[in-house]
Amino acid sequence: MDYDKLAIEVSSKYKGKIQILPKVPIRSLEDFAILYTPGVAAVSKEISKNPDLSFQYTYRWNSIAVVTDGTRVLGLGNIGPEAAMPVMEGKALLFKYLGGVDAIPLPIGTKDPDKIIETVKILEPAFGGINLEDIESPKCFYILDKLREELHIPVWHDDQQGTAGATLAGLISALEIVGKSPTKIKIVLYGVGAANIATARLLKSYGIPYSNMILIDTKGPLYRGREDEEEIKNTNPWKYELLKESNKDNVTTVEKAFEGADVLIAASKPGPHTIDPKLISKMNKDAIVFALANPVPEIWPDEAKKAGARIVGTGRSDLPNQINNSLIFPAVFRGALDVRAKTITDDMVIAAARELSAFAREKGLSEDYIIPKMTEWEVYPRVAAAVGSKAVQQGIARVNLSYEEIYNNARQMIENARKLLASLT
Repeated sequence: MDYDKLAIEVSSKYKGKIQILPKVPIRSLEDFAILYTPGVAAVSKEISKNPDLSFQYTYRWNSIAVVTDGTRVLGLGNIGPEAAMPVMEGKALLFKYLGGVDAIPLPIGTKDPDKIIETVKILEPAFGGINLEDIESPKCFYILDKLREELHIPVWHDDQQGTAGATLAGLISALEIVGKSPTKIKIVLYGVGAANIATARLLKSYGIPYSNMILIDTKGPLYRGREDEEEIKNTNPWKYELLKESNKDNVTTVEKAFEGADVLIAASKPGPHTIDPKLISKMNKDAIVFALANPVPEIWPDEAKKAGARIVGTGRSDLPNQINNSLIFPAVFRGALDVRAKTITDDMVIAAARELSAFAREKGLSEDYIIPKMTEWEVYPRVAAAVGSKAVQQGIARVNLSYEEIYNNARQMIENARKLLASLT
């Protein structure tokens, strides 16, 4: 099937993937006396007294902006905001179909990180959350950290937190299968971009110390005393933090980094042959390999297993164990929006990962099933409830709902969204 040709035909036919539809019935012009003037003035007056009422009286509570500058799009690279729009529309469809979330694509015409931050801050009153998407590293870290500090709604960068959360979910299950303790494993993270830096940070929050990790970029392992250490310190403080804290033995070669490793998490350039099978053969028995590059993983699963890996995950839907951030972001936002959360914490992402792993465990963990599939839609309300409940526990929710209330609301909204999209022609 020629997906490229079909994508262009569908885009031309529908002239975009999304639209805005009313949710209230309009039977006569008299309805506008309530929905618009003069009745709407009463709603505005109430919100002016308490801006948080905008989450109760307007669509803000269920709306997010999908913000990009088009600098790192789907492996296409720096293609600009206009060319990024089809991808952002697709993201909005996933938010609706899998999470019941109304997502508005907002590619913006600047690459300046401070202007991006200022733009999003100005837009805050219009949305219940912000999803940053396809923004190049390292400025994506600066933008995310700054907006999380200054905004009072959830801000999320899917290339960081979404990938990290899905990776953690798969790792929890895989470690259970091979019978290894998270705190006693050695992890190699191959590639030091947005995904793996965020993954390392989330793994640390989960309880795996940086000292148990070795990160490898295009020049080799990060280690103290590397010739470009000062340059990294000045240009990428997030990467520099890992250089200082990881690699407890100060390993300086790729081959040595792989020796005795229990886990490989690769998020680098597409393969094949990005990672030599000989490196996998240096890892410990029952090794876990996540080769996440798309469209071709850094090493094919059969090659990795032949070299000694026991469990292999990739980013592809046509192979077992797809480590897919689409399992994370719709449900995380569903849960965060339902309780009107003020932010998304690492603990909320960890709760999502634990719930994904628990779902897979109930279905029956195996070497070829460590994480749910996107088609198992019933997992999304569970993840939403776990995330929303954690926000309530942490005191960052504007409304206190029980697990059951969050779950039931999420299930209904996701079911309604799926039915609506299935009815379209």
